[in-house]
Amino acid sequence: MGVLHLLGTAGDGGAETYFVDLVTALRGDDLAQAAAIRPHAGRQAALKAAGVPVRTLSFGGPLDFFTRTAAAGYGRVQGAKLMVAWMNRAARHTPKGPWARVGRLGGYYNLKYYKGFEELVANTEDIAEWIVAQGWPAGRVRCIPNFAAAPPDVPPVDRASLTTPADAPLLLAMGRLHESKAHDVSLRALAELPGVYLWIAGVGPLEAKLMGMAQALRVDQRVRFLGWRTDPSALYRAADLCVFPSRYEPLGNVVIQAWAHGLPVIAAASQGPRSLIEDGRDGLLVPIDDAGALAKGVRLLLDEPSLRAEFRTRGLARVAAEFSQAAVVAQWRTLFADNGAA
Repeated sequence: MGVLHLLGTAGDGGAETYFVDLVTALRGDDLAQAAAIRPHAGRQAALKAAGVPVRTLSFGGPLDFFTRTAAAGYGRVQGAKLMVAWMNRAARHTPKGPWARVGRLGGYYNLKYYKGFEELVANTEDIAEWIVAQGWPAGRVRCIPNFAAAPPDVPPVDRASLTTPADAPLLLAMGRLHESKAHDVSLRALAELPGVYLWIAGVGPLEAKLMGMAQALRVDQRVRFLGWRTDPSALYRAADLCVFPSRYEPLGNVVIQAWAHGLPVIAAASQGPRSLIEDGRDGLLVPIDDAGALAKGVRLLLDEPSLRAEFRTRGLARVAAEFSQAAVVAQWRTLFADNGAA
């Protein structure tokens, strides 16, 4: 076995979803892998279905001494030559041993957890540059972006199943119900868009607050809170536009996924989307926390089908050139080979 992936979080977010997507894609490329994860029935089932051996560990706080020992034992059983730690909690519990250690960073994390690691992988150039600016050797950090894929055999969600008119303009917002994702901005924009519907897919601590806000704005009849969904492709294919007003977003995986599904994107100019989108060419950027600008952008795209078509074509081209599964998997295979695991 070549690679043991470690994921210490238990949430249902973009990083956790991409973890499963990448490990599954690597397994499909005939790379021997195993995973040590915090207990999560859905992830365990998905990894096992992909043929990836899985062990669950607690990944607790600073006083959890068992996880590191257990991860070392599991690595030896699996014959690991490389361990990949996804985010800080996993890095803290990644043991030293006869294997290389690589950290995968999707944000501006505290690098103290990666002391002694051979390499760090950032999923944006900006994060990679930030890592080097913190004193990490430039020759031991590389950028490997997330990939996006649109399964060809997934039909759109039936709008009627979510009491949404078939002919109504439909916006899709993806992401945790958290302050950073700025779903409140989408709701305020919706109040300026009569007749437009909004689906919000995600879970999080702000659910009750956002639902109350929708009622106060009198848009609750046009908003659907979908909760955690396992059918993102079907959602992307059902919508007319993707809105992504995040206040803080290191990457913006939703942008790449929307492009892969041919869905035009309007995003706030936070770090990730700003580095991805060429404003006015393959998407629209609006100021952070500006519901009026978001509403104006939505009206522009709804009124200009030719512009939506241009964004669709250019987004698909960006994915093919930069964010395809094959291209990203090849970069990971190179990293594994460089660290003696392929």
